[in-house]
Amino acid sequence: MNKAVFFDRDGVINIDTGYVGKVEDFSFVEGIIPAMQYAQQQGYLLIIVTNQSGIGRGYYTEDDFQQLTAWMKAELAQQGALIDAVFHCPHIDSDHCECRKPKPGMLLQAIEKFDVDCDNSWMIGDSERDIEAAVTAGIGHTVFFDPDNNKTTSAQHKISSHSELTTLLS
Repeated sequence: MNKAVFFDRDGVINIDTGYVGKVEDFSFVEGIIPAMQYAQQQGYLLIIVTNQSGIGRGYYTEDDFQQLTAWMKAELAQQGALIDAVFHCPHIDSDHCECRKPKPGMLLQAIEKFDVDCDNSWMIGDSERDIEAAVTAGIGHTVFFDPDNNKTTSAQHKISSHSELTTLLS
């Protein structure tokens, strides 16, 4: 079995400016790359699970998302953080799909595909949807990323900088 760190994208990996679908709108959150590097060095798979309702709303296309994802993965790889997989949900809430967080569909797909040891894996998210999906999927550790440190959460851990993640994974 493999241990994994699941990352939400918008607000955790990149600054969430609202419906980020193009390279020119994407900026990495400070500290995320070293945190990913550290997780990988500790033997974790790096898996992104991201709601992308901007596709369903028509703000950007599936092709736009795929181009941005390829660029993001290449940028991370240049820094030594190799993404094992990206799972995304292009739907909006009213579609009632099984993949849109807070439902666990994307996580369950990843768990099956990569034979993930849930007890020794982590979910890093910036919303209660992320945490709820992880708990429902059986992910053993949940981390709420709140750089402004002004939200409440049901997550087991709360961090305000990505450097705190390395302490948790140690």
